[in-house]
Formats: sequence, structure tokens, C-alpha cells
Amino acid sequence: MSAVSSRLPVFPWDKLEPYKKTALAHPDGIVDLSVGTPVDPVPALIQEALVAAADSPGYPTVWGTPALRDALTDWCGRRLGATGFAHENVLPVVGSKELVAWLPTQLGLGAGDKVAYPRLAYPTYEVGARLCGAEAVVYDDPTELDPTGLRLLWLNSPSNPTGKVLPKDELTRIVAWAREHGVLVFSDECYLELGWEADPVSVLHPDVCGGSYEGIVAVHSLSKRSNLAGYRAAFIAGDAAVLGELLQIRKHGGMMTAAPVQAATVAALGDDAHVAEQRERYAARRAALKAALEAHGFRIEHSEASLYLWATRDEPCWDTVAYLAEKGVLVAPGDFYGEAGDRFVRVAFTATDERVAAAVKRLS
Repeated sequence: MSAVSSRLPVFPWDKLEPYKKTALAHPDGIVDLSVGTPVDPVPALIQEALVAAADSPGYPTVWGTPALRDALTDWCGRRLGATGFAHENVLPVVGSKELVAWLPTQLGLGAGDKVAYPRLAYPTYEVGARLCGAEAVVYDDPTELDPTGLRLLWLNSPSNPTGKVLPKDELTRIVAWAREHGVLVFSDECYLELGWEADPVSVLHPDVCGGSYEGIVAVHSLSKRSNLAGYRAAFIAGDAAVLGELLQIRKHGGMMTAAPVQAATVAALGDDAHVAEQRERYAARRAALKAALEAHGFRIEHSEASLYLWATRDEPCWDTVAYLAEKGVLVAPGDFYGEAGDRFVRVAFTATDERVAAAVKRLS
């Protein structure tokens, strides 16, 4: 029973529990800026679509309803600039974390194969490689990797945890290199609609991919842009051959997005107003926390997009975590995302306005 779990690292968030207890003891309560979980209400039109579809006694399809596929293809064209998209170019998934964790297994990867991801990265990329027994490889520049045995290359722009955005010409260069060496690219773009000091570009944009989706797939989520983390609503888009293979596997595995969630996703992708409203909330929280941290002696690096500030006091990250916990503020240590983050902390600005204001007061 332990054979698979023994391949995995210690679940990182368990290490934060003692510091959470310290922060909880603050007289004014904890300000939890550690996990980037949405706290604002689900927009009414999405809730209404969910409720309207609640009477769904039959099994949903893995590929989704035609209305969902229409919504996905339309959104990819409108928001990402994708051209010539058909239903074969999209596939709903049960939250993006599930996709990231199980993708190498579903692609048939195993011993002798390599999965590459950024040196500072979402931990689940490594988990996916370990689950299937592949070798996990980190990079600073993926084009400097040895392509021998490299089967899957993860890109992440905007980055979690740093908020760094890869420019269009950089994405173009990487996609060209991957195609030259027959390496499949999956680009995690879940924060693409949350650019602050940069305008993130998708690998599906014709300036990047040349109008062809061969060998490239983008991953998108509605968790952050629409406050739907609890709905597990996400999708992948790109190479029809890759998605067709994954569709067959996922049919056998019963990986179905719930029918009411499919209906809610259609409503969410068809409305841009709620996304703009949520951006305004996050922009205000970001500005307040960034100013407070910098005034308190922190340096912010990258952070031009996403829901996080990548901050440092030029000390070991756990010292910073402990320092802020004494002030009742909980943040994530940078080494959760790789050894290169051992002197940084990730500060999420997904708390309520009231809690963000409390953090700012404590830092002032």
C-alpha cells in the first residue's frame, strides 16, 4: 500500500502548521496569506447556472457538452488569440492540479523518461513525475536541457510562485526548440488573466506557435479568475492528437467534470465583467501589501503577474516565516517551490480586504 506514496516528498504544507498556530494566537487573529485560495463570492450568474443545472441525474461526458466545448473554443479565440480552434482542440478536466499530477502517467511515461519544469515551481510538477516513476529535471532555460529522454516540458507563465512572465519572443524560442527535438510542451497558464506589470501571452497565440498547435497544450483554470476553486473547473487546449489520446484514457478512468459545473463553466467563460471586477479587488490588495512589505524592509522580485508577491529580507525563508507569524501573518516559505527559493517567501493577496488591511497595519 505504501509503494506509491513512498515515491512522494513530504506534503509541504504540513511543515507550516507550527507557524500557523503562532499566527492564530495573535490577539486580532491570523492573516493567512500562505495559500492562494479565493475568498470572494462566486459571481451570481455562475451560481445561477449551477443551480439551474442541478437536476442532472445522468452521467456527464468526459469531453463535456457541446455548449461547454463551444464556450472553451470561443474563449481561447477571444482571450488567447487562438485561431482555427475546433472541439478537438479542447478538453475539460477536474481541476488543474489533478491534470498536472496525473498527466505523465496518462501520457504513458515511466522509468527512463524525463519530465522538466522550472527550478522554482509549483510542487505538483515534480509529484507527477514521481507518480509515474519518471525522472524529474529542473531548468533555468529549457533550451539548455539535454533533450535525450525528455518527454514532457512544463512551462509556467505567469509563474507560481514568483509571478514572473515569459515574454512572447522567449515562448516562441522555447516552442521552436521543443518541436525541433520532439518534446511535448504543456504550458500552465492558470494565472494568465492576472497580469499587473506585464501582459502574459499564451503558447497558443499565433505569434508564438505559428498557427499550429502541434506539440503544445495550454492548461487553464477558473479557480482564480472566477473564484471557482471549489468547483474544480479547468481545461486544456491545443494539440488535437494529444487531447484525443487523453480523452480516451480519461473516458476509461471516469474523469468527468460534474454536469452542473460544466454549465457553470459555460456561464463563467461567457462573461468578462466579473473577471474585471475580481481583478480590481486583487489589484487593490496587491498594491496595499506590496507597499507595506517594501516599507517594512522587504524586497519584491518579479511578481509582475499572478496572485503572489515574491518577497525577501535576505535571510533564510523559515526565519521570515517565523518573524511574520509572530505578527499574526502566515506566508509560504520559498523552499516549498525549490531550493532556489530558500531566502524568499510567497505572499498571497487572496485574503479579504479586512484581513489585508490588518496585515498592512501590523507591518506599519
